[in-house]
Amino acid sequence: MRTRLDKSIIWVRVLNRKLYHSTEYFIQKVKMTEHFFLILLAVLIGILSGFGAVIVKFIIEELSIIMFPGEGTLLNRISNLPFWWILLVPTIGGLVVGIISKFTAKEAQGHGVPEVINAIMHRGGKIKPVVAFVKALTSSITMGTGGSVGYEGPIVQIGASIGSTVGQFFRVSSKRLKVLAGCGAAAGLAAAFNVPVAGAIFALEILLMDFGISKIAPIIISSVIATVISHYLAGSFVEFQIPSEVMINGWEITLWFGLGILCGVVSYIFIKHLYFTEHFFDKKVKIPKIIKPAIGGLIVGVIGIFAPSVLGVGNDAMNLSINSPSVWYIMLMLAGLKILSTSFTLGSGGSGGVFAPSLFIGAMLGAFYGNVIHNIYPFDTAAPGIYALIAMGGMIAGTIRAPMTAIIIVFEMTQHYNLLMPLMITSIISLLVSSKLSRESIYTLKLVQSNIKIKGHTQDNILKSILIEDVYDKDFNYLKENTNFQEVVKFIISHNMPEVSVHTLDGRYMGVITLESIKDLLFEKDDLKNVLIAGDMADKNYPIITLSSDCFSVLNEMNKRNFDIFPVFDEHDSKKQIGVVWRKDIDEALHKEIEREELTSSFAEKISHQNLQKDVQFAEGHIVTEINVPSLFVGKSIFKLDIRKKYGVDILSIIKPNEDGDEIKAIPNADYIFEESDILVIAGEIEKVNIIRDLD
Repeated sequence: MRTRLDKSIIWVRVLNRKLYHSTEYFIQKVKMTEHFFLILLAVLIGILSGFGAVIVKFIIEELSIIMFPGEGTLLNRISNLPFWWILLVPTIGGLVVGIISKFTAKEAQGHGVPEVINAIMHRGGKIKPVVAFVKALTSSITMGTGGSVGYEGPIVQIGASIGSTVGQFFRVSSKRLKVLAGCGAAAGLAAAFNVPVAGAIFALEILLMDFGISKIAPIIISSVIATVISHYLAGSFVEFQIPSEVMINGWEITLWFGLGILCGVVSYIFIKHLYFTEHFFDKKVKIPKIIKPAIGGLIVGVIGIFAPSVLGVGNDAMNLSINSPSVWYIMLMLAGLKILSTSFTLGSGGSGGVFAPSLFIGAMLGAFYGNVIHNIYPFDTAAPGIYALIAMGGMIAGTIRAPMTAIIIVFEMTQHYNLLMPLMITSIISLLVSSKLSRESIYTLKLVQSNIKIKGHTQDNILKSILIEDVYDKDFNYLKENTNFQEVVKFIISHNMPEVSVHTLDGRYMGVITLESIKDLLFEKDDLKNVLIAGDMADKNYPIITLSSDCFSVLNEMNKRNFDIFPVFDEHDSKKQIGVVWRKDIDEALHKEIEREELTSSFAEKISHQNLQKDVQFAEGHIVTEINVPSLFVGKSIFKLDIRKKYGVDILSIIKPNEDGDEIKAIPNADYIFEESDILVIAGEIEKVNIIRDLD
């Protein structure tokens, strides 16, 4: 009997091993057609994220019915409840969220999208699977108990977590894992708001910050699949109805510009107040973190007694502002109270998104603006509800700094083509105004305050690592100081140059003449040909650029002056010109460096996972290998050591051993500071790699 049992166990083990190897073989076989494999995963993620978004919305709606009982819409039910109930429910909700967040995942607090951006940019798209469950729970409780937040933040984070988990299960590369996280986020947003195009654009514009062809296809597929799932389970719907004609007179376009300015200013106020409140609760409120969301909920409850419209997502109030007559000062008051209530909900540690609050604030702000305009010009302007819809796009563009997403999402939520023109103008103006007042969006400001670099900052680091000596041109033209005006004009036009240097007769640099600076004088060239000389026209107020200058600072100077070329000088003599640097050459160097990183990141990760025991030759005389970090490097950054220039090798990745297993950083940031336990995966010529090995 015992022998038979032993044999059975052995057979089970054999079958398990065969099944494992068969599955492994199938996965590797499918991976050989990488794009096809990615599309299959995108379909799977779209299905899972679509179901996830619908389930979360259903839970929120059912919970709100339980917590705010009665007949009619949420707004009607809240309005008919006693004041103590409105105070109690958000407070209890905040307390429960605080307890759950304390003992599970801290990522569940806040509005979710910054955490997804951070995971995609700096953790290779890896998101803990537990985040999806905890985020769904905490956000459902926050919104179901009246928290002044929106669906999109948690649903984006849940979708991204699903996409990341699927990618990790199938062991895709870091580069593909980021795309799959984006697929989940796009799918979640698309299913939640019935906006498949806006969902895809949001993922590309905000999360991946890249519209590359390889990323567009799987993200669009996930977004569409999730929307189909949503239609099947919850039905196809138009969120907001257009109340009347969009434009009555052509001059109304000027009013859209004014609305854009207003949205930009209010967007800035919303961003600043949200993070001021968050900082206040984090640094000034000296009570246990577990209680802080309850305090925020209590404050929101107080606001809700006087303005029940601000509780929850606020779709009922938005529809009223669009389709019903309203009083201008009430609309303005509701916009302000929504900023306060959202800030207290999230700043205290609640869970939810800022997308829907931005739509709410925009609707109230637009209704206020439209009412004022309509009272002044009652027969020549569209209904206030039209301005409410337009301002919704303006607020989204101003807060998240994604104009394409702003335009498309309002268009898809109304399905009205005539809204596109005012949405385009208002969104772009709002974006420009808000960007002028604050560099960071409502998402990226949180990352910057936590010293987390985003993609734009990463490109800045790459530019800082490229020196002018790597991109400057030794061949350049110049004019002598005594060249007359006619010859100057002839030279610039014949050589098709935007700028030209001027030197003294003994070859010393004097300044620069630009085509822009002399264009007004061209009409008088016959009178000036023997009067003006190059030395008189030279602009001597130019930055001193040397071979050790970095491309980041030089490009900033070019942008300030709107120039495409600068003179380059000797390190020890600021009057000795040795060449020129062109904007196009800096851009080309940047793109080459980014391309190099993208091409090698996948290879680096594969090499790192192999746990190399010997050198791998990838070209004649060139190897990839693992080495322990030299003690000379410890405590210093990659940028400061300038490893590529000094030693002639590339760091493909860094392996950081820890308790949870090896953490791999493919193509590490230039600001990365080496630690004693680091293991480097480096590539280069054999002789140069051996020099690095011998540093200890």
